Amino acid sequence: MSEATNGTTTVAGEVVEKIAVAAARSVPGVADLGGDVARFFNSVLDKVGLDEVGDASRGVSAKVTGNDVTVTVVLVLEAGRVVAEVTAEVQAKVKEALTGYGLNVVAVNVKVDDISGV
Repeated sequence: MSEATNGTTTVAGEVVEKIAVAAARSVPGVADLGGDVARFFNSVLDKVGLDEVGDASRGVSAKVTGNDVTVTVVLVLEAGRVVAEVTAEVQAKVKEALTGYGLNVVAVNVKVDDISGV
């Protein structure tokens, strides 16, 4: 005989952020993630040998309510890229990745913070 186990499953915001980071970084035209301040502190961590510390969720924040997630991605665009094309692809890839984990994506907001090489 098998008994059903009752209970809940929750997904931490940090997990959602890690999934979203990987998806966003896979999009051609995304040079980096994070705003100016986050990138500055990450470069300092890199220089002192702590280069993995800030990378896991840098540039992404997530709000998780039950199974619903809203994600904000802050990115640096490669010079010469069309903003709307890259941001639409980031939104699609992040949504696809999170949906693949069984999460309901309410919104993926993208903020272009800088352009590399300019």
